[in-house]
Amino acid sequence: MNITLKPEQAELIQQKLNSGKYHNVDEVIAEALQLLSQRDLEYQTWVEETREKVDIAIEELRRGEGIDGDVVIAQLKEKLRQVRQKQV
Repeated sequence: MNITLKPEQAELIQQKLNSGKYHNVDEVIAEALQLLSQRDLEYQTWVEETREKVDIAIEELRRGEGIDGDVVIAQLKEKLRQVRQKQV
């Protein structure tokens, strides 16, 4: 497989080689692909967990266990106000 890199990509690979952490381009590419796979897996896990939470929330709403939207917004605004106050 032949790959054409943009100049900034080639420079990044060269910087990684110059760091001494990698011995050749293959090592840089292999780690980059491993990190990409890890990111994809973490994203997929997040999607699945979010879907489960949404399903639970939908069931809670069907049972009448929901919170009024205005109440939720007021609670979020209060939390934001408290965080901002702590930053001052």
